Amino acid sequence: MKKTVMTGISSTLILVIGGMGSLMAQDDIPTGREILDHMTEVLTPVNSMGTMRQTITTSTGQKRTFELESFSANKGEKSLMRYQKPASVRGQAFLMLNNADDIWTFFPRTNRVRKLASHAKKQKVQGSDFTYEDMGSGDSWKREYTPENLGEEKYEGEKCWKLQCTAVPEEEPSYSKIMIWIQQGSYHPLRIDYYEEGELLKSLYMSDIREVDGLPTAHSMVMRNHQEHTETSMEMISVTYNWEPPDGFFSERNLKR
Repeated sequence: MKKTVMTGISSTLILVIGGMGSLMAQDDIPTGREILDHMTEVLTPVNSMGTMRQTITTSTGQKRTFELESFSANKGEKSLMRYQKPASVRGQAFLMLNNADDIWTFFPRTNRVRKLASHAKKQKVQGSDFTYEDMGSGDSWKREYTPENLGEEKYEGEKCWKLQCTAVPEEEPSYSKIMIWIQQGSYHPLRIDYYEEGELLKSLYMSDIREVDGLPTAHSMVMRNHQEHTETSMEMISVTYNWEPPDGFFSERNLKR
């Protein structure tokens, strides 16, 4: 009888401890908001400067390749991009302030700086599959979307958190929903799906992630447009986060440099 009682107590203890372990494991699961905050910290360093190679592939398979400089400050709130190659586009530049709410462009051929209308943030940049907003939204996702952690899911063999971000109607972001697969160790996204009214518009695939100045950084990004059957790849040639912009760098005058 004693043995039976002791066995029962032991079994109860095992169940209790096991239950406590389950509760502890649940407590370790980050919320959607925590995941989104971690991810934006990784993707929006205080300042950055880099050079990229951009290749646009049309629906017929034709390719156009560009090389450009990219600069950002204040966690992506300010950004400037300037084309270097080929010669036909050299010097073309665009400046984005207030997370791409304000956009200016410069074309050497006309030697004019032009401010774009507010809705231009949804337009494609240089015919690519990236919009101005994709390039310069910074950490605005934190206020524009409500995040939900859908749990752990493997992507390309990596343990990821699957994050669903639903648009906050008052903010009027470009996408109604965004699905993100975020690498658990680095909190760097590996894939982002962009939706509009329940329809998948395009997907961004990120790979070749290396540490740069203490931050995980994707050196290969491919935006695939599922509607138009086009894609744009961005290959990182060089990048640093140990850069301070000179006074007046993010200005209309500097676009003409």
